[in-house]
Amino acid sequence: MKTTGSSLPSVRQRRAGRFSRLVASLIQSSSGVAAIEFAMILPLFTGLGMYGIEIAYMSSVNMRISQIALEIADNASRMEQTNNSTIAPTVTEADIDSVMIGATTEGENFDFATNGRVILSSLERDPVTGKQFIHWQRCAGELNVQSDYGNDSTRNGLNGGTITALGRGPTKVTAPPGIAVMFVEVFYDYEGIFGTLFVENQRFKQEAAYLVRDVRDLRAASLPGVTGVGGNSQCE
Repeated sequence: MKTTGSSLPSVRQRRAGRFSRLVASLIQSSSGVAAIEFAMILPLFTGLGMYGIEIAYMSSVNMRISQIALEIADNASRMEQTNNSTIAPTVTEADIDSVMIGATTEGENFDFATNGRVILSSLERDPVTGKQFIHWQRCAGELNVQSDYGNDSTRNGLNGGTITALGRGPTKVTAPPGIAVMFVEVFYDYEGIFGTLFVENQRFKQEAAYLVRDVRDLRAASLPGVTGVGGNSQCE
């Protein structure tokens, strides 16, 4: 049976119609495809955003820990600087308390008082033996941690092991004759905003040191380096 010429246009029209409907269907479904693609990509972008927030916050906290170390060391080096007495002043417990309270105030936004600790040590040179020793040491913050270098009693450089210098890395700190160094260690246990999803809980540590800025009565090594009674900054 032969196909007549009049039937050819109808076949072409049907094919064209099917193609047009297919194109229209694809156009209509593009919004659905976009929604599916967005739903698939959204978790990735959300995760990247959360990771960025975590890293930025962690860096900010670590920077503020460093600032606390610098501020405490700087302020400790200025204790009794305004004392106009003709006699070289000694550091008092009240002086130290006023300096140490700055650490907890500075770290209120990330609960430093509970999760952190400041250790302030007066590094001096014993005029008799020439040895470096920690004459006195005071602390603030509830974190249970000790100085990496010693204390002011059983491991002060005169008792226990010898202290040659304080500090990490190639640059060490020593006290020159007759001048004390205010050496600060700041510890902080960091917990991520999103738990351990992106970073593990970790301990930050920053250090800072300043020479005292005025004449100070360092007293003999056999005498307490701090005068006054009470005080809220004892290292326990």
